[in-house]
Order: sequence, then structure tokens, then C-alpha cells
Amino acid sequence: MDKSQSILVVDPETDFLDWVRKQLETPTIRVLTTTAADEAYRLYCQEAPDLLITETHLQPFSGLELLVKARQRDPNAMVILTSAFGTTQTVIESMKLGAFDFLRKEGLPFNLKHVVDAALTEQEQMRSAVTFKPQLTVEQYQDSIVGRSPAMQQVFKMVGRVSHSDAPVMITGESGSGKELVARAIHAYSQRSSKDFIAINCAAIPEQLLESELFGHEKGAFTGAVAQRAGRFEQCNGGTLFLDEIGDMPMPIQSKILRVLQEGEFSRVGGNETLRTDVRIVAATNKNLEGEVARKCFREDLFYRLNVVRVQLPPLRARVEDIRLLAEYFLQKTAAKKHLPRMRLSEEAVRAMEAYAWPGNVRELENTIQRATVLATSDVILPKDLPLGSDSLPLDAELVAGAGSDGLALTKESAIEYLLQIAQADPEVQLLPWLEREFTLHAMKVTKGNQVRAAKLLGITRATLRKRLEIFGITREMNIP
Repeated sequence: MDKSQSILVVDPETDFLDWVRKQLETPTIRVLTTTAADEAYRLYCQEAPDLLITETHLQPFSGLELLVKARQRDPNAMVILTSAFGTTQTVIESMKLGAFDFLRKEGLPFNLKHVVDAALTEQEQMRSAVTFKPQLTVEQYQDSIVGRSPAMQQVFKMVGRVSHSDAPVMITGESGSGKELVARAIHAYSQRSSKDFIAINCAAIPEQLLESELFGHEKGAFTGAVAQRAGRFEQCNGGTLFLDEIGDMPMPIQSKILRVLQEGEFSRVGGNETLRTDVRIVAATNKNLEGEVARKCFREDLFYRLNVVRVQLPPLRARVEDIRLLAEYFLQKTAAKKHLPRMRLSEEAVRAMEAYAWPGNVRELENTIQRATVLATSDVILPKDLPLGSDSLPLDAELVAGAGSDGLALTKESAIEYLLQIAQADPEVQLLPWLEREFTLHAMKVTKGNQVRAAKLLGITRATLRKRLEIFGITREMNIP
């Protein structure tokens, strides 16, 4: 914290101002006070205080308007609002406008000093925001992979070596580590780059539909087959077909994939015509396929046909050097996509991310950065904006379920309104499926994988819980048997 800092306090009651001055003023902290909003704004512009504490009910304009004016002048303005009659709507509106906190006056004797110290500390953290310059622009990284660690340099070298051939490639690594991006890079640098790259998630499509998706079907081959349909092998002729989660492919379809690899031919579902195709197969899995072969859950002959070239992707925790680079890349990407102003990382936020294990790997990092850009109260990402660690709720769930630092719990109605604000801020969020997955995942984490307790916590049956775990991929993510 700086040797000298200043706080501007605005309230119509002079007795309250005297009390706050006694609570906060120290040899290193100067407290300025005023009773009017217009005078407060003049002092704010003149003195540039480190923190503004303002009552909501002021004259000639409100504390919320003063908050807006202060943040228009300085997007990183640190503002705390106080009120003896704060409604739920006022709390939500103040946080939406970028307030650091909203405090009920009856709770001030217990938490004013604590919240002020936290606000002044964050102000210091903002000043440490890095102006890190990414190695490449977002456009240059399009459909590519990001990394400068030795582990990723080895991956890049392998991509370069295998791209000139048509040999099948097996990409292995934990969920969320970027296997599809590596597959796209192999295609982009190959002689097939002018043709299609088609990705199929073998775990996301039911067996009866996966066969039709891959090989196509004839009219009348099954109920609902009202017309002939070309499959992915047919559509992808001359290009690259990426089979993600190959370890979850049903055994009968594995036999047909083997035939395509050996003979380059196949038949549509319900058809007798033999079709030929020239497709390069790139497969990926987060499973131990050698173990799956030993358990007779994966064909040994198909494994050896696919495993001609192996690319092992390291987990994010093994490439700490890349975390800042990736975070900056995702900040740029999100800002460009959402038309947001340029955002920066504080050094404390970078250190927090580098110390975290990232069980969800790069995908978790990207989601974390996206949430931070939506919920941050300034153009600097701080540690509080990063919901890291399994011991705490995700940031979005924490704000909905918990209470503010002043002990003001959110009602069900305000929680719903807050969640709708998240959906409005990010149009890509499909709110109900997103909430269902987030609460299911968190229930499993807080109960340490106890499905009976998790189902009870969610108010559903165990059978329904197991179905959700499978649909949302939580079974694989948490290695649930």
C-alpha cells in the first residue's frame, strides 16, 4: 500500500462524516468529506482520491449518478456505496454500474474498515497491471495453438513433421488441453489444407446416429430416413476427418472405421453400393487406449492403425510458462468478439493463475477469462475476478448463492435477475443448460463425488443425476466409474 492515500466520503449527515473520519483517518490515509453530490464530484476531479465512499441518497443528484460520473472520468474508479434503506434493486444496479461494494449502514461498525482496506489494496493491484504484449495478434492465432513452453515447442515440431504426410495421427491428452486445435493445425499445414476439415465427437452422438453421421444412409434405411444422406467420410473426401473422443466409439463402428483405413471404402447405412474415399484420419482421446485394448473395450487392430504417429499434449499445469500468454490471448479474443475495451491483467492475477493446477486445462482457463471480463468492475483483471480452486464456488454461483460483505443476502428474485444479466452480457450463454451443468458439477465437487448426497443437494433422483453426469461429460471430467 502507498505511504499516502486519500478517501473521499460523501453523506448528507455531518455526524456520520465525523464518525467515518475517526474510523478511517491515519497518518498515511487522508479523509476528505462533503455533504453534496456536486461538491463531491468537484473534489473527486480536483483531488483524484484513491477511494470514494458515497451515500445513495444525495442532492442535487444521487450517489448512483455520482458513481457513474466518477467511472466515466476514471474507468477504474474505486467506489463504495452506503445506504440505510438499500433495496435489492439498488444493490444490483450499483454493482452493475461498477461499484466495489454496497454496505448497509447498520453493518458499518463491523465491516467498514475491512472493506476499505480491501478496496485500497485492489487499487494498488490495479497499478501493477501488466502491459504484456502477446507474441502474435488474435488474427494470427486464428485456428492455431498458443504456447512458448518447451513442451509446446515439441508439439509444434511434431505438427510440422507429420503435416506433410497422410499418416493417421493419434492425439492424446487430458480433456480441455486443446487436442482439436492441434488437429486443425495438422490439417492447415498439410497438402489437404484446401479441402474440408470435419470434426466429429464420438462421445456426443448416440451409436445408432453415429454410424449414419459417419457413413451416410440410404432413403428408408431406418425410421426418419426420408432421403439419401451423404456421411462425413463422403463429404470429407480429399480432406481431414477428426474423430474426437475415439475411445468412446462403439465396437461395431470401430470395425467399419478399420475397413475405411485399410481399404479406403465403405457403404452407406442400408445401402449395397461400395463407395471410395480419400480421407486422412486424425483421432484424439483423453483415455488410456492401451488400457482400453487390454480390457477388450477397444479394437487392438484399430488402435495400431490409428496410432501410427502419436502427439501427446501436455496438461496446462505442465506448461506454466504459457498461462500468461494464453490468458492475454483469451482477453484479446473476448474483447474483439464482444466489442469490449482493451483489458489487462494485474501481476497478482497472473501469479494466482500460475499457481493454480487447472484441472480443466486450457478450456477452463478460457472460460475463467470470459467470466472475468463479464464480471470485472474495471479494465484490470484482479485475483477476485478469477474463481480459482475447488474449495470455493465458481464466481457466478458464489455471487448468487452467498451474501455480500455487508451481510445482505440476495433473494431468489434478485438471484434470478442477476443470472439473466449474465445471459444478457454474454449472448452465447444458454442459461438453463449452463446452470444445470454448473450446479451438477459443483454438487459433485462439494460432496466429493458422493452421488447420493449430490442428488439430494440438487433435489433430484440418483438416476437423473447419473444421466446428467453422462450428458454433460462430468463422468469423464471427474473420472467417475
